[in-house]
Formats: sequence, structure tokens, C-alpha cells
Amino acid sequence: MTAVAPTTPRTGPEPMAVALVVVLNSLMVVLDTTIVHIAIGTLAQEFHAPLTTIQWVTTGYVLGLVTIIPITAWAVGRFGTRRLYLTAIAFFVIGSALCGLAWDVWSLVAFRVLQGLGGGMLMPVGMTIVMRAAGSGANGRLMSTLGIPPLIGPLLGPILGGFLVDGASWRWIFLINVPVGLCGWLLAARTLPADPARSRRRLDVLGLLLLSPGLASLIYGLTGGGAAFTVAGAVLGAVFVVRALTGEEPLIQLRLFFRRRLAAAAGTLTLVPAAYFGSMTILPLYYQVVRGESAAMTGMLGIPQVLAVGLTMQVATRLVDRVPPGRVVALGTVVAPAGVLLFLFQVSADVPYWRLMAAMAVMGVGIGMTLMPSMAAGTRGLSHDEAPAASTGLMIIQQVAVATGTAVLAARLNHEVLGRIPGVRDLDQAFALPASAAPLLADAFRSTYLWVAVIMAAALLPALFLPRSRPSGGDLVERS
Repeated sequence: MTAVAPTTPRTGPEPMAVALVVVLNSLMVVLDTTIVHIAIGTLAQEFHAPLTTIQWVTTGYVLGLVTIIPITAWAVGRFGTRRLYLTAIAFFVIGSALCGLAWDVWSLVAFRVLQGLGGGMLMPVGMTIVMRAAGSGANGRLMSTLGIPPLIGPLLGPILGGFLVDGASWRWIFLINVPVGLCGWLLAARTLPADPARSRRRLDVLGLLLLSPGLASLIYGLTGGGAAFTVAGAVLGAVFVVRALTGEEPLIQLRLFFRRRLAAAAGTLTLVPAAYFGSMTILPLYYQVVRGESAAMTGMLGIPQVLAVGLTMQVATRLVDRVPPGRVVALGTVVAPAGVLLFLFQVSADVPYWRLMAAMAVMGVGIGMTLMPSMAAGTRGLSHDEAPAASTGLMIIQQVAVATGTAVLAARLNHEVLGRIPGVRDLDQAFALPASAAPLLADAFRSTYLWVAVIMAAALLPALFLPRSRPSGGDLVERS
């Protein structure tokens, strides 16, 4: 008869209670990220700023994410998950309060960076906390709770943001985080278990000092800041790459990306997010500037697209366990640009909304088939030690692509508008144009979305290099 080891009684908090606290705080972050898209037009009018400047409200937040994500694993080992998680909530709440009190566009951008530092830590540290709380007895129901924020946040965020902007003030899209975040902080302080610091691994400070300033300089140069900024950003980026390839403990393990499937995933997760999230920033402007819709109505018009992304992502993420991920992703990189083409061939000053929403839903299906399956395909077969570094690298690449795509498409739309309507210098002036200018404005959006379609279609090339057959038992761990 086999002896059974005695069961150690659980002394910590219930795993589901821990998961629910993490979900509450994660939902706050996801809602805030999607709320801001609806308010871009309002912010342009409030601060009398061109689109190339206003887009930094989004890009600044992403820069905060890019800065903090690669040091999160080091910080967890250095300070412990509970202490780091409470610090992240505090950063996010303080950043939100300061955003709501911003006095000009650049103060808002600076405070959005602070928000991004907190938001960038909350998601990965929260996942680590839940996995540790679950222990070896982790079950699907518990882990599936972590999928709630990304599923419902993009759906509720634009609607909530629209009503806040129309019914109160743009400041409330940030100030609403303060009471929610304080409740989240108190619940986390009471519920989350304490854990000791576990590691004294060195932080690649030089790599950190090269990454974010280089990215900021490059984006600023590409959006009209001048060739000097573009060159400076490119040089800093090149030095960062050399550092990452030659250093003993680099900020990002770029050497892993010499492997074909990981490089293919990185290429796909550069092009698709750049086009998709960049288009998410300018689409609300079409409804508000060309069609004269309110922020609340704009949020509701985006529901079919968000639903299509969320539902398809749930199906596709499960599908890649049975179907080669390369086939799913390749199909997604065809469907997504097809939806964009349907949109731009129809977009005008008076096209029925249902036709545009149907086209965006088609794009959403393609996006849902692409993002998470690409991540899964890239990290599948890696060793236990390599997978976290690869996932972090892919996450950073995706966020860099989002920042760059948002900035470039915003600059493109601004250029298209200024080229068609003489006398208009800033986006806020477009809101005051007569109805006769609507066809010209719609044409500017049509030309900009052609860029979206081309960038998305280009992702088919790296997607074709993802695995197109199911791995055999001996290939579960990829060899370099």
C-alpha cells in the first residue's frame, strides 16, 4: 500500500480571493487604456494641439510600459510581489490623479508616463501572485479569471469614457481611477500574502537608459520632430541592440530571437499591433470629426469590433492546441487587412454605420486570430528558463510597435487632413469646419487606412514562418 503524505493545511488567503483582487486592479488598468482613445478628439480641442502632439497622451503611457516591463522580473525578486504590487497601484493612482489635474498637454503626457509605470507592473506581477497562490493545484477556473479584464475592458472602456467625456469632463476619465484604485489598494494590502525577496540579480541599468530615451527620440523624430531626433533615436536603439546581444544579463534576451519561430512571432507582433492599435486611436476621430458624433455614441459604435476581437481570441487561443498556430495566424493576417479594405472602400461622409461596423468586425476577427496565437507559437517549445525571457521580449516588442504605429498613423492622418483643407493647421480646427468639408475629411481617413491595410498585410510574410505542423513529442523543446 502506497503511503500518502500528510496534507499541509492552508494558512494563506483563499486563492480565489487573491485572484479577484488582481482582476479588480487589472480591470482598472485595461479600462483606462481603452477610455483614452475616445477622448483624443476632446483633448485636441481642450489643449488646441495637433494630432501629432495629442497622440503622445497614448504614446507616453506606452513608454512607461516599455520602461517598466523588462525590469519587473528583477523587481519581483528584489522587493517581493506584494510590496511591488502595492507600489504599482500607488503609482497608477497618483498618476491618474495628476492626469486629471493636468494644465497642458505636456504635463498630461508626463503624468501618463507615471501611470504607465504603475500599469506596466500591475498585470505581470498580478499574474505571478495568482499563480503562486494557486500553487501546484492550479485549476482552469481560477486561472481563467485573469482573462476577464482583457475580455470586457475594451468593451466597457470606450462606452464609459464616452459618457464621462460627454456628461462630465475629460478629467474624469482619469479621476475615476482614484477611488477605484484606493479600494483596490486597500483590498490588496489586506488580502495578498507577504513574500520575501528572493533574488539579488543585477539590473541592466545601461540597457534601461538606452531603451526608453531611444524609443522616445525615434518616435518624436518620425512624427515631425526633425532628422536629428530620428538619428539620435536610431543610434541609441542600435547601441541597445549591441548591448543586448553581448551583455551577460541584458535587459532583453535578444539572442533568443535568432530562432526562426520566435523571430517570426516578433515580426508578426510588430506589424499587426502597430497597425491595429494605431487605427484604434484614429477611428474615433472619424466618427467625431467627420460625422459629428458624441463621445458616447463613438464608444458604442466600436462594440462590434471589440466583441469580434475578444471572442475570436478566446476561440483561437484554444484552437492552437489542436491546429498548427502558423495556419491560424496566417489566416488572421489575411482576414484583418481584408476587413480594413472593406472599411476604406466604403468610408465616406454619409455611409451607413452598420456597413462600417461590419467591416471593422471582420478586421477584429483577423486580429483575434493573430495576437495571442502568435505569442503562443513563438514561445512554444522553449525551455522552462527561456520561456519567461521570450514572453517578456515579445511583450516589449509589441508595446514598442504600438507606440510607433500610433505615432506614425497619427502623423499620417494629420498630413492627409492638412494637405486637403487649406488653412487648417491643427486637428482641433477640423471640429469647427462646415459640413461641406466632411467629404474631404473622409478622404483623408480613407488614405490613412490604406496604410493600415498595407502594414497588416505585410504581417503575412513573417506569419508564414511560424510552425505549420503540430510538434512531435521529441520537438517539445526547441533547439537552437
